[in-house]
Amino acid sequence: MIEQAAKLIKNAKHITAFTGAGISVESGIPPFRGENGLWSKFDPIFLDINYFHRNPLRSWKLIKEIFYDFFGEAKPNAAHFALSEMEKYGFVNSVITQNIDNLHQDAGSKNVYEFHGTSQNLLCTNCDKIYSANNIDLSHLPPKCKKCGTVLKPDFVFFGESIPEPARTNSFSEMELADLFILIGTTGEIMPASIIPIQAKNNGAKIIEINIQPSNYTNTITDTFLEGKATKVMTNLLESLGIN
Repeated sequence: MIEQAAKLIKNAKHITAFTGAGISVESGIPPFRGENGLWSKFDPIFLDINYFHRNPLRSWKLIKEIFYDFFGEAKPNAAHFALSEMEKYGFVNSVITQNIDNLHQDAGSKNVYEFHGTSQNLLCTNCDKIYSANNIDLSHLPPKCKKCGTVLKPDFVFFGESIPEPARTNSFSEMELADLFILIGTTGEIMPASIIPIQAKNNGAKIIEINIQPSNYTNTITDTFLEGKATKVMTNLLESLGIN
């Protein structure tokens, strides 16, 4: 199956990688859903935008603990680096990620569309000024805008918010351009992101899926299913493509 996937990649003209929480699990970042997911331990209400506006301190205590103290220690794994290498050698044109962890960029990928935003920046909820999270002292919560004094929020999508631009437009453009999508660690449960591979398939794209178990895509749109951990499968795929 690896050889079959490598052949599809070598014959494709425009390849888009589409990644979900599963690619970052081996970096120590748990998925949101499932038995060991974050929502089995925390009530997701703290990421509802209306709740955040009403209870910024309560929300920020959990946001800091999960996304900055814990996730902030994560490093890219072999699957992230493999995608970066594939981009370098001209096999991958872009990465659409549902993740907010910046690990694709840390691994060296250049053309990354963050469909759900990023934890790397904080946004003023009043004047829209953007700050690097690294430059904000999160020991004093909730963090405030230095310009207008309003509460800052992480620049990722909360429940009740729309998909950010230009990531949304760029991602849907890839859906039209790509003749091959490589899905890695995504279950296909989160709308509207989940429709992107489906529409790409409808447009004639081939689908390679890498997952530890079948997803909503496997028996519906996937052409080649590579079952296993993302790090192992992607490393094997690189070898098949002749990349050390």
